[in-house]
Amino acid sequence: MADPISRRDAVTRIGATAGVLAATATVGLWRWDRNANAQSKSSASRQVRDFRVAPSADQPEFVIAKGLSDPAALTAKALTAIGGLGRFISRGDVVAIKPNIGWDRTPSQAANTNPDVVAALVKAAFDAGARKVVVTDNSCNEPQRSFQRSGIAEKATAAGAQVILPSDNYLRSIRMHGEVLDEWPILTPIIEADKVINVPVAKHHGLAKLTCAMKNWYGLLGGRRNRLHQDIDTSITDLATFMRPTLTVVDAMRVLVRNGPQGGNLGDTRQMDTIIASVDQVAADAYASTLLNLKPEDVGYLKLAQRRGIGTMDWTKLKVREV
Repeated sequence: MADPISRRDAVTRIGATAGVLAATATVGLWRWDRNANAQSKSSASRQVRDFRVAPSADQPEFVIAKGLSDPAALTAKALTAIGGLGRFISRGDVVAIKPNIGWDRTPSQAANTNPDVVAALVKAAFDAGARKVVVTDNSCNEPQRSFQRSGIAEKATAAGAQVILPSDNYLRSIRMHGEVLDEWPILTPIIEADKVINVPVAKHHGLAKLTCAMKNWYGLLGGRRNRLHQDIDTSITDLATFMRPTLTVVDAMRVLVRNGPQGGNLGDTRQMDTIIASVDQVAADAYASTLLNLKPEDVGYLKLAQRRGIGTMDWTKLKVREV
């Protein structure tokens, strides 16, 4: 029988063992999440996928384009005004474009991103030198019907994009270390791209009040997303903490002002002929909230996002250009 050890020796051995286990767990997590953009092993670094580019001193940060009823033409105007996609995309990049394709709805019902806005972004990305452009989302309704009826599958494919319907093959479990979102299945075609363009539609949401850029990241997730509605403001903020897009382009051509996010009644929509382009997703959502007669401070997740330092609710503090 081995000699009994003292209490001090026991505490010392337990502490050493715990240290080894903690170090092993840390290494294991880093290896498991080895595709992260960040190079640090800290949890703070692992929770961010940052696709932004260096700011430009002589280019605007926020563009409001209005007045054309042609979605593609107005999108092109907005992109030109913010400096063109060549400012953001390098030759040979793989670009992921993330529209809202959540619903089995037509473009006139304004529940999904306008397909002509998506196609204009695909074209602009290729013109800027992109090697490949991927368009995808994880639909709430049946994906194939949603992709087809929204018009996005047809228009994006015609513009040269690879349109990817969601499936388990494209999901990978990622630790985000958020307050609500810790480990969750994520659509890999988006997080494995070189650049990411978030292109939501601005509309009413019955629970969150507004769904736009930050809420659009729900389409990044697999799993039972309805569970996140129990603390929707924090979950949206967790997602916006995790995803820092290269550019946000908001479709506010036709806006669903009531009975969102699905809508269905044309009487609930309003033609606004507006496109917003921004390097700040919080500012983009803040401006979009005013289109629904909301104040940014009335939207819970916008206040949380500003508090976390993701962006600003006061878009007028950015370098703004109106066209």
